[in-house]
Amino acid sequence: MEVQITGKNPTDEYLDAMMNEAPGPINFTMFLTMFGEKLNGTDPEDVIRNAFACFDEEATGVIQEDYLRELLTTMGDRFTDEEVDELYREAPIDKKGNFNYIEFTRILKHGAKDKDD
Repeated sequence: MEVQITGKNPTDEYLDAMMNEAPGPINFTMFLTMFGEKLNGTDPEDVIRNAFACFDEEATGVIQEDYLRELLTTMGDRFTDEEVDELYREAPIDKKGNFNYIEFTRILKHGAKDKDD
């Protein structure tokens, strides 16, 4: 599902190989870090960020999580509610329910920051 956001459609073998690189259970942050490493040389950050920005009419860098859920479950390669829940589990969403797509894109391309940063 997260892979589909980038327009990529990896094979099961590719995903299995990526998961085998993990040192243990994979959470969302680890997945983004690992997947971001694989994305080097693919869509630049601005392309991914601009895909989200199309739905950010006020150019704030965030999209309301309910609106993004609606978009993800009704447009294009539709996500299930469970897939959106998984995406949101550790996604950069503030207490007001704003999904920070700028930070999400940074994580996708460069990996998650350490908690100490």
